[in-house]
Amino acid sequence: MDLKIRIRPAKPEDAEKLLAIYAPYVEQTAITFEYEVPTVEEFCERIHNTLKKYPYLVAEQGEEPVGYAYVGPFHDRPAYDWAVETSIYVYQNKKRMGIGKKLHEALEEELRNRGFLNMNACIAYPVQEDEYLTRNSVEFHAHLGYRMVGQFHQCGYKFHRWYDMVWMEKLIGEHTADQQQPRF
Repeated sequence: MDLKIRIRPAKPEDAEKLLAIYAPYVEQTAITFEYEVPTVEEFCERIHNTLKKYPYLVAEQGEEPVGYAYVGPFHDRPAYDWAVETSIYVYQNKKRMGIGKKLHEALEEELRNRGFLNMNACIAYPVQEDEYLTRNSVEFHAHLGYRMVGQFHQCGYKFHRWYDMVWMEKLIGEHTADQQQPRF
């Protein structure tokens, strides 16, 4: 099936349509530990702030956004500048169609071109799968070449349940002694 997905940079004006993708994750899943759906204004500001330093991409089918991906700092200290934390969201009824993979490939290429070296994913993880959270995100990241590097136990509480958190990483560049600063 050819979905004809186009990947482009996000704009703050995309906030309302991207929020429509994100809101069900907040309201119906433990994939995000956010409790309240942000306002369009808050979401617009998030996009604007991310774009100051990092890529934020939108997947479109036709003219309609069907997913998005972005990164933020792995940690605030300058020694971590080469590492980012990734996030990918796809319309729930468009999952398993290759959209997330296309977004990730475009994001990885953009990051590599800018000189970033480590992609890190902080993923909600169920001890036992339930109606709010499965292990699909971990499986998705493993399929993309990430490896598990850590697990925190019962650190996220949502829907009156405790969930674990795992960290996965993918190294996308060569680490050298005279490393060039990434291009923000």
